[in-house]
Formats: sequence, C-alpha cells, structure tokens
Amino acid sequence: MALKKDSNSIDNEQDKSQNEDVSLVDLNNLENKTEIESQTLDVSKGNDNGFLDFGFNQSILNSLRNKGYKNPTPIQKAAIPELMLGRDLLGQAQTGTGKTAAFALPLIEKLADNKELNAKVLVMTPTRELATQVAESFKSYSSESSNFKTVAIYGGTDYRNQITALKRKVDVVVGTPGRIMDHIRQGTFKIKDINCLVLDEADEMLNMGFLEDIEWIVDQLPENKQMVLFSATMPSEIRNIAKKYLNNPAEILIKSVKKETQLISQKFIFVQRHHKLDALKRILEINNEGVIIFVRTKLLTTSIAEALENSGHTVAVLNGDIPQNQRENTVDRLKKGFIDILVATDVAARGLDVERIKLVVNYDFPFDKETYTHRIGRTGRAGRSGEAILFVNQREKHFLRNLENSTRTKIEEINIPSNKIINEKRMEKLIENVNESSLAKAENEENKALIIDVLDNLKEKHSMDDSNIAMAAINLVIGNKAFFVNEDDSWIHKQNNTDRNRSNRNGNNRMRNSNRRNNYQNDSFETYKFNFGKFDGVRVANIISSICNSTNINGRSIGKIQIFNDYSLVDLPRDLNNEVKNKLKKIKVRN
Repeated sequence: MALKKDSNSIDNEQDKSQNEDVSLVDLNNLENKTEIESQTLDVSKGNDNGFLDFGFNQSILNSLRNKGYKNPTPIQKAAIPELMLGRDLLGQAQTGTGKTAAFALPLIEKLADNKELNAKVLVMTPTRELATQVAESFKSYSSESSNFKTVAIYGGTDYRNQITALKRKVDVVVGTPGRIMDHIRQGTFKIKDINCLVLDEADEMLNMGFLEDIEWIVDQLPENKQMVLFSATMPSEIRNIAKKYLNNPAEILIKSVKKETQLISQKFIFVQRHHKLDALKRILEINNEGVIIFVRTKLLTTSIAEALENSGHTVAVLNGDIPQNQRENTVDRLKKGFIDILVATDVAARGLDVERIKLVVNYDFPFDKETYTHRIGRTGRAGRSGEAILFVNQREKHFLRNLENSTRTKIEEINIPSNKIINEKRMEKLIENVNESSLAKAENEENKALIIDVLDNLKEKHSMDDSNIAMAAINLVIGNKAFFVNEDDSWIHKQNNTDRNRSNRNGNNRMRNSNRRNNYQNDSFETYKFNFGKFDGVRVANIISSICNSTNINGRSIGKIQIFNDYSLVDLPRDLNNEVKNKLKKIKVRN
C-alpha cells in the first residue's frame, strides 16, 4: 500500500534539516515501493492542517499545541493513518524520526473512551531508560485527556510500587521484557484485555538476547491484537518475527539523507550514573561561563542547581514551574553575566537564544534527534562556534550509535577531566586574572598611586619583600579553600579504561551473558554463592532484578555472574554492610 505525494507541503527549515526519504509498502509485496516526499504539514498555512488531518480529538491537539508540535514528521504521516485503522505495522526508522509519537498518538486516540481497568496497550523496550522515555511521551501526549493512565515497569526499582500501580486503572503499560515477564508470571499484570503490542527498538532487544522473552510474552497475550514493530535495522530475525506474528502488515521505511555543516563541536563522555554529578562538576572546572545543562525532570533541575551552588557556581533553574516573568528575568541575568550556568528541561528552554552560551551539557540522554538538535542548538548561534557534551552510560550506548546515524555526525569521545587537568586550568586562570588585574590598575593613575603607597607601607613597616607581598596577594585572591584539587580521581581512570574496553567488544556479545561484567577489578569484589541455578530456571536478569529489588545495590555495581546447575556465583562489592548482607541471605528468585 502506498501513500500519494502531498503536493501542498511547504519547504520550511525543519524540512531542510530532516530531508528524509519515506516509503510505505506491504511486507508481502516489497517490490512495489512508492517514494513520498519528506516534507511536513504546517497547521498555520494554506489548506494544510497538520495534525488536524488525522482526526485526533481536541485533547490530543491541545497537548500537541502545548508541546509546540505543528508539523507531522514523515514517519508520523505514514504510520498514523494505518494504526488508526487498526492495521499491523512494521517500521524501520532511526532514533529521532518521531516514531514514538507515530504509535503513541493513534493509540491514545483509540483509548480515549476506554473504561476498562485492565491495560489495553503494551509497549516493550530494551532498556529502562527508553521505557521511562516512552512512558513520559504517552503522559505528555495525553496530558489534556482525563483519566488516561500510563505505567512504566522495569527492573532495578521497587516491585511493590509497580504492583500497586498495575492494580489501578491503567491504559498503557511500558516495560522491559524481564520485568514484564515477572509481572505476568506473578499474576500482577492482567493481560487479558491487551489489544495492541508495540515492540520498540526490536533489533536492540535481539542484540541484548531478548528473543526468547519476546516470543514468550507474545504467546501469552490474546490472539486477536494489533502488533506494531519498530526497528532501526531489519535483520533476518526481525523479518522472521514479523512474518510469524504480524497479520498482513504495512511496512514503513525511513531513510535519512541529512547533510549539514556543523558549527558545534559535539563530544560524549562515558560515565556511570552514580558518577554523573561528579563528572559534571569536573567539566565545569574547565568551562563554567555560559553553560546550559539539560536534564529530563523538573526535580532534577533543582537538585543539580543546589549541588552546583554549593560548589561555588552561579546557577539558575529553568523548568515548567517557573513563572513567565521569572523566566524572562533569569534569561536576562544569564545574558548580562550575573548567572553563568542554567539547569533546564527541554520544554522550558525551547527557543532560548543567548549569545553567551558556549557549552551545552546533555546530562540526561535525549532519546530523539529533534530533542538533541534543539539542545545543542542553544550554542553556536548565528554562525558562532560552540561545544556540546553528551553523557552516555553503558545502557545508552546503542542510543548513541543511532543518534550518530540519524544526525550523520560522528560524536567524539572525551575523558572526564582528571586532577592534573583541572589544576593546570586553575593555574592558567589565576595567572590570567592576575595579569588582567595588573594591566587594569596600571591604566588608572589614582589606583596606581594608592597601590604603590600600600606596597611601600608593607616594605617599610612590616619588612615584607616583593615575593612575600605577591604571595599574600595571591592568597587573598584564592581565599581559604585549597587551590589545587587533591581528590581521589582513580575512579576516572578506571571508568575510562573500563568503558573503552566495553566499547570495543564484539557487537555479538550479549548484555545478559554471564560474563558481561568481567572488566571490573576483581579486588573490589567478593563472590557470593546462592542456592539456585539452571535447574530452577534462573537466568542472569532474574538474579540482577532480585538483588536490586531486595537491597540498595545498584545494578551497575554487580560484577560477574556464573549460573551452574543448582547454584549461582555472583560478584558483589566488597564493602557491603551487615544489613545488606542479611538481606542477601533472604533473597528469592522467581519464588
């Protein structure tokens, strides 16, 4: 099935930046592809009605208007009509093409009058980060709809809270395969009314070893359901899933051909989540004048701003709770240099244009190209150069690859600044400030005469020579705080080496492989034996989930896991306290 070309589309700046080729074809008839132009509809011009053409209810249109959405992307123009008709769909698209809205909007429209307590839609994602992002998208698109509920379920968080949420009325459940399976087996996720399953980032789920889990979940769901499958690539395994489970689907292919000059130096840093704030502080030691830090939640803007203020930075917050007059005042203070750092959410910073911005830090990973492009576009304005740094943890590595592919830009890896680099920067800045201060005073004859009198007084009455006077002056400038950083920065070197080794691994290695954490230093771990194994049907994901849910141990802190027939060996941090150890003794896996 093909979509005809839209002859009334307009050439706007978004079209030029995306410039994507799209085709919509039937999976069983791949020869008959028909190309359509990559331009989008503008709600404000001519007869083009943007999202109005899809027949969405007013609450969805209000939500889209509040988010500043006017123009459907090519994948949205192709997919939404098919999904509104209830047709199965197979889509190939990179991150950043607007695919989340492509499946979320029609599903929200179809659920507008849902009165059932049980969930109607299940969205499966490879990682909890993406699950959170997709769930937030559903919530934002349905923000004007009354009584529409979305729940995200994934490992590493409180199991009981998820059970409580699932017991209430819920329309959409977004989750990772392992946790979805856990809830289905426990009977805490009622799936009898599921009428649509979405597999998002399907190829990445295969790369992470979730094929068996996907098939198990699909087999548990009702037979009569709509299925939507999105994948950045289309390997044979994805084709096999589509042929096995999808019923006469349409296929959408998005091929990006974007090519533009980049004035912004784009870099990324591999950093574990619990080190992100420390890494941010070290980056700001190098560049702390004219900085925007993008985070995903309003709560995080406040907590990060407070931490940076305690470190001596001049910081302000920009989020959806900030009144318009205060927002304008904050931007004005940023422009005038009274504020050096802004911590902001994406919506609050939309359209922000401040010449002083030299650095953008993506503290939280942006899960689509448009968000990333908008963020880094706050620097490098009007032909000026700028720098953008992206924080990436190990679970987000595949998002980085997709982002590079969709933007056609190689993002350079850099390391977290070490003590040596920070101290060199501090010394360089001190010398620069002293020199500038000396030159400025020399230009003012009155000040110059006063300073000479002070120097003469110090030499005659206090017997101080030039070197002692210079040392005292510098001490006054530095203050009581230690000038040089002398913190333990071994974690930086260890993390850089560890992440680089992981980055260079063979792509066929699976995250769920029991050897996936063998790059950790053995001397920082202690091996624990658990009395369950292969005979109990236990897998790596089950063990990680149980440990995280029963203790305060972060999943990324768990080392090597070996599963034998009737027992398992798990490397855990050596410095666990007795309370955590006692909890480990009581752990249950799959009951």
